[in-house]
Amino acid sequence: MTVHLHWFLPTGGDGRTLVDRHAYAANPVDRTRPVSGVRPPDIEYLAQIAKAAEQLGFEAVLTPTGTWCEDAWLTTVALAQHTERLKFLVAFRPGVISPTLAAQMAATYQRITRGRLLLNVVTGGDSTEQRRFGDRLGHDQRYARTDEFLSVVRGVWSGQPYDFDGAHYQVEGGLTALPPDPLPEIFFGGSSAAAGPVAARHADVYLTWGEPPAQVKEKIDWIRSLAEREGRTVRFGIRLHTISRDSSAEAWRTAGRLLDDLDPESIAAAQAALGRSESVGQQRMLALHGGSSDRLEISPNLWAGVGLVRGGAGTALVGSHAEVADRIEEYHALGVEHFVLSGYPHLEEAYWFGEGVIPELAVRGLLSRVPASGAPILVAGGR
Repeated sequence: MTVHLHWFLPTGGDGRTLVDRHAYAANPVDRTRPVSGVRPPDIEYLAQIAKAAEQLGFEAVLTPTGTWCEDAWLTTVALAQHTERLKFLVAFRPGVISPTLAAQMAATYQRITRGRLLLNVVTGGDSTEQRRFGDRLGHDQRYARTDEFLSVVRGVWSGQPYDFDGAHYQVEGGLTALPPDPLPEIFFGGSSAAAGPVAARHADVYLTWGEPPAQVKEKIDWIRSLAEREGRTVRFGIRLHTISRDSSAEAWRTAGRLLDDLDPESIAAAQAALGRSESVGQQRMLALHGGSSDRLEISPNLWAGVGLVRGGAGTALVGSHAEVADRIEEYHALGVEHFVLSGYPHLEEAYWFGEGVIPELAVRGLLSRVPASGAPILVAGGR
């Protein structure tokens, strides 16, 4: 089993700061006024990141979904025209789209991009966010609906008329006239008791946020046992940020600088907002640091500073290129195959990881395809 490396497209904006300047603001953001250190998610900048990821050897890029980012389907199909091989891990929410339409969209996407779609199913852990999109189901009901949704999607992809009669969907003769080829792999995450059985029945890759290795192993064992009962095999992935530098000291200084513009009020406001989330995974992220910036290295080279003010993936691998490779190798030994990575800013951090850690992983035999080293360096000869 080799490692699959993926990067991230910051379609909600990027920059040299962790401060999320809109998610916890009391008033709407004035987008006509530029904010220092923040880069808007225009297509030109996102294309730079996508091209860098492809050149450096990343297999795919994850695009988020939600109120504060651009639509993932539209953005990535546009970026597919700027790249050649890069795949797009498109995040979407089952509750706001018909499963038959989603199956059709995926089939069209595969034909347009020549097979470069992966799907990240986000059931949703925040009722406030879900209600913005007209979804009023509770936490466990959303997972039950996702279960039905993915049953319909896979049924419709069969190429034959498909009927389904469930609590949330009733489909008669559902059909994708031209099924996607290949079928997109389904990435799925969720730490609650309601999420596990859905992952076991439908996920190709189960994604966890970056918890310490012992906790990740518990999740892997849990999902693997559930999948075995379903007669299925599930692969595993992890979502992490990275800060990789030529020396460990330099990497930790960079991590420290990301916290420089965080005041106690910003941290408290973010923690209060994140604490209202129904997501069990989000609560596990918060428990790693407890809202305190005093002890953020929660495991060797695993830093919880991102989660002080950012929802979702709240931890980063911090260290020298070799140390970050060590931690990836450690997770890999537990059964983690897919690593979905990111960093602030995403363009620069892609290069730090791609030029520093990827060669380390290649030397260790963890990559199935070693990226090309690029053109030879030309040295002037005095002529």
